[in-house]
Amino acid sequence: MGAGQSKSDEHVFHPETPIQFSSDVVNHLSDTLASPDTPPERQSTLDAHIRSRIQDELAHLREEEEHVREEIERALEKENLDRERGMAGDESGQVKTSTALLGDVDELRKQVERFHSKKDEEAFVAARTRGEAVAQCFKNNPTTPLDCWKHVGEFKASVAHVEERYIESLR
Repeated sequence: MGAGQSKSDEHVFHPETPIQFSSDVVNHLSDTLASPDTPPERQSTLDAHIRSRIQDELAHLREEEEHVREEIERALEKENLDRERGMAGDESGQVKTSTALLGDVDELRKQVERFHSKKDEEAFVAARTRGEAVAQCFKNNPTTPLDCWKHVGEFKASVAHVEERYIESLR
């Protein structure tokens, strides 16, 4: 069993009448077999089909990109609104009115003015002057910076004095 060869299913028919093909058909078939390239008409049809599919896919991708961009913008807008509400509200979560905000701005302005007025006091001026003297000493003695020890000591003392005055002002 199975030792024999299988029969081939090939059948040969001999026509009773002779079949003849025109020379155009024979030439077309021989040209088709001779050149494996697709004919220009077929190639242009294929190219047009591929271009249309690419254009459809590009349009689809652009729509998706626009949709994603809109979602991101909505999320950022919501986040910014939440942040602004948090910044504008007081501790209880209430949104402050414009008069309350103007009051806060006036209070901050007064604090800045107090800071600038303290900055002009003579202790601050002395500390600034001694700091400039230290810098000038280092510039004048680039190879021997240890010669500036006296200026550095005076600067440290003036800064300590300013710190003491500041701490006293907070009490």
